[in-house]
Amino acid sequence: MEQIEIDWKYSNPLQSADNQVFVKELVKRIFMKYGLETTFRAKPIEKVAGSGMHVHLGISIKKKDGTRANLFNSYEDGFLSIIGYGALMGMLKNYEVMNPFISSTDDSLRRLKPGYEAPICIVTSLGKTKDEPSRNRSVLIGLVKDKQNPFATRFELRSPNPSSNLYITIAVSYLSMLDGIKYAVLNNKTEEALLQEICKKQDEYYGYLDKNRVYRSEEDVFEYYSEEKREVLFGNSPRTVWENVKVLNNKEKLKVLQYGNILTDIMIKSFKTTTLEKWRLIVCKRKIKEYFAEMSMWKKIESDDKKDNLDWEEIEQKRKYIYKNTSNQKGLFCKIYDAFEKEEWENVSNLVIELEDKIEEVRSLYSAYKKNVI
Repeated sequence: MEQIEIDWKYSNPLQSADNQVFVKELVKRIFMKYGLETTFRAKPIEKVAGSGMHVHLGISIKKKDGTRANLFNSYEDGFLSIIGYGALMGMLKNYEVMNPFISSTDDSLRRLKPGYEAPICIVTSLGKTKDEPSRNRSVLIGLVKDKQNPFATRFELRSPNPSSNLYITIAVSYLSMLDGIKYAVLNNKTEEALLQEICKKQDEYYGYLDKNRVYRSEEDVFEYYSEEKREVLFGNSPRTVWENVKVLNNKEKLKVLQYGNILTDIMIKSFKTTTLEKWRLIVCKRKIKEYFAEMSMWKKIESDDKKDNLDWEEIEQKRKYIYKNTSNQKGLFCKIYDAFEKEEWENVSNLVIELEDKIEEVRSLYSAYKKNVI
């Protein structure tokens, strides 16, 4: 399988989002012409890298004389300007409340897993020196620069995917940037002070970024840090749609996105309701049916070996725990249906995590069983 990358030229936010709609429609029609179907799912195939949609974000101004200037460029030959540092810090500090609008589907969270160059940690890379652009593909936000082109300085947000709503993705990104820019400008921060803050160690606090977090890494975060260390330094990644969207109940965190009355209460509530309903449909109407069909195909293979028969009994017991209701307890599938019906979201989240773990476990057992019998 090969990666096909499609780029289009930068423009203003609205035109850029319109371009995404146009490009997706164009791709579908061209593939259809050759008898092929397309999907814009973030993770259509398990254990294969998913589909990303990296979004490049910058800010420029038009001067009175008609020329343009990139507001992210440093005036002191550093990595970024005061506005650039503030914008980057705004996205890093507020990403938990941005993410529900960017990774809003079950597929999008399944794509964000270690080993596939998809970002799971809220961390940035600036480059090992100011003259050496970042090439770290494991971070959430990378700094893109070109010494020969001052207009190229921008941020690459690596978490969106083709199903992300680009209109909302861009909106929450710039609103978060604005929060950081206000902090930097209104507190008369210098480039040096902001660089020090973005490079902070754990338990250091300079006024804006969370004390308990680390926000910059020039190392590959999957190779350099263990899973436990990543969680300590960069925070936990949401495992389910509920873990991702429940931050929208936090009024304090939402203030950043409601500045200027851009995203209203009704819009946020509507987005949350739609996201949870889509999650219910995906789990109940697609994933559970796919898992049931897969397990139904597993058959006992005749063998005189006692170990083989014991292995099959273990598989059968675990399989029944997942799908079968008994007089003593409901199967895991039924528990999930009931929890969705009652909108017990925390319970749904825990049950879905358990289901994924159980499916992976019994799938591995069956694979080993078949190989051993053969």
